[in-house]
Amino acid sequence: MTTTENRRSKRTEVLEDRPVNLDGFVEEWPEKGLVAMESDFDPAPSVRVEDGRIVELDGRARADFDFMDTFIADHAIDVETAEEVNAIPSVEIARALVDPRASRDELTRIGRGLTPAKILDVVKLMNVVEIMMAMQKMRARRTPANQAHSTSAKDNPIQVAADAAEGALRGFAELETTLGVVRYAPLVAIALQVGGQVGRGGVLTQCALEEATELELGMRGITAYAETISVYGTESVFVDGDDTPWSKAFLASAYASRGIKMRFTSGTGSEVQMGNAEGRSMLYLEIRCILMAKGAGVQGLQNGSISCIGVPGAVPGGIRAVAAENLVASWMDLECASGNDQSFSHSAMRRTARLLPQMLPGTDFVCSGYSAVPNADNMFAGSNLDTEDFDDWNTIQRDLQVDGGLRHVREPEILQVREKAARALQAVFAELDLPRITDEEVEAAVYANGSGDYPERDVLEDLKGAQSVMDRGVTGLDLVKALERSGFHDVAENLLTVLRQRVSGDLLQTSAILTEDFVPLSAINDANDYGGPGSGYRLQGERWEQLKKLRHVTSAENPETEVS
Repeated sequence: MTTTENRRSKRTEVLEDRPVNLDGFVEEWPEKGLVAMESDFDPAPSVRVEDGRIVELDGRARADFDFMDTFIADHAIDVETAEEVNAIPSVEIARALVDPRASRDELTRIGRGLTPAKILDVVKLMNVVEIMMAMQKMRARRTPANQAHSTSAKDNPIQVAADAAEGALRGFAELETTLGVVRYAPLVAIALQVGGQVGRGGVLTQCALEEATELELGMRGITAYAETISVYGTESVFVDGDDTPWSKAFLASAYASRGIKMRFTSGTGSEVQMGNAEGRSMLYLEIRCILMAKGAGVQGLQNGSISCIGVPGAVPGGIRAVAAENLVASWMDLECASGNDQSFSHSAMRRTARLLPQMLPGTDFVCSGYSAVPNADNMFAGSNLDTEDFDDWNTIQRDLQVDGGLRHVREPEILQVREKAARALQAVFAELDLPRITDEEVEAAVYANGSGDYPERDVLEDLKGAQSVMDRGVTGLDLVKALERSGFHDVAENLLTVLRQRVSGDLLQTSAILTEDFVPLSAINDANDYGGPGSGYRLQGERWEQLKKLRHVTSAENPETEVS
């Protein structure tokens, strides 16, 4: 048999057409930081303390510190234990992270004294299964949860309210929105807040914007938390953003002063993406971000590469590095909202593989933005999962008996809360003299999938209305009053209770969420107590019975019928 030089096998042609081959892959380039977690350019671990002050950190003398080194040395490392714990062989610490007999308390004590290079030296010894085993023990809150994106390609507040209500009903503990046109923010933030409290009282909401407007909306009680406060692992990238670790810490204190829950955002690959990795591996730089967050005193971190996932996803071991950064955040005793929020692959199999290191062991928020809208409407540039994946997600929970924070909901319940959310927002807009929401729009909201299913709104009038919200000083209490006056007493009570929680300060605890009964769950009263098989959070009882229900389940007693 002879072969033709340019002829290809049919199998190769089939493989070439697979979606995964539309993804981007690159060779490692350590000199530019394009390497996941093992680079010859990363520093070796070292620490030296004199007179109660760190004078050497990972091979640098204090005189040569950049401002990241200075902030970490002065605020993020326990000086009293630093020399002791850094002297422990890295392999011993790595094995203790995996060993159920080693307590979380002892490991967080050790972690408080470690340098960035030492932490990297530990986690790069661990394969992805070991990273997941450690995450199961090290996450701060015992009960895992989930967060959703609720956005609109047209910044349509009615769509956001209806989708927020459905997302809350499906189980999301937090809801996040952002805008295509930033000036729409007040209307969309109000819609998210109202819709969320219709779906399930106690859901926390945020509107991701530039920092000044985001802070003002939070101060007014129109949002309940914030997380898009970005920090970076190199001084040069920080400077590019006109920021420093101290300015970020000051911003964090502003949120805390009003009882607003807040976490920073970081993730492997951001420094490479911004062209200033300074020749260090992605994970080393991310560890510096994590320690900066710890030193600033914030309660948590949204990490897991986030909007930079295409960068680690393109290099060998990149998704392992993402799992490792989530582990480090939890090990440093921070709330971990563990990514899974950015579309990064054309391959459904690869998207699931990226998800499982967080979903299987559980994190504080398995997604920091599951798209509770079709990805075409996701203004965060799409998510790893969207509304088309709800049934798959619920099935994976049932298959593996893991709790990813969601549940199957019957359509009549969904239609009911979508209509109620749209009616509630219609009433609030009328009470606050904002642009009219028509009955036609309410009808569309009940049955819609995406923004194309809604009547067009008068954008100019909406923008005038949004500005009036800011000019008149509208607050969360004004929303409560508007809901109460228009007959939505239960929604008003839900929102008022969320606002009251800010006064108590309970939402400032690490990993804080609210149950449907408005009971705060956090690392304080729901501390992770995993200690090996038979301990820690177990999917059982009423919650397990709930997750057994799917869209199509055949009755055991009558095979010709379905139960749900």
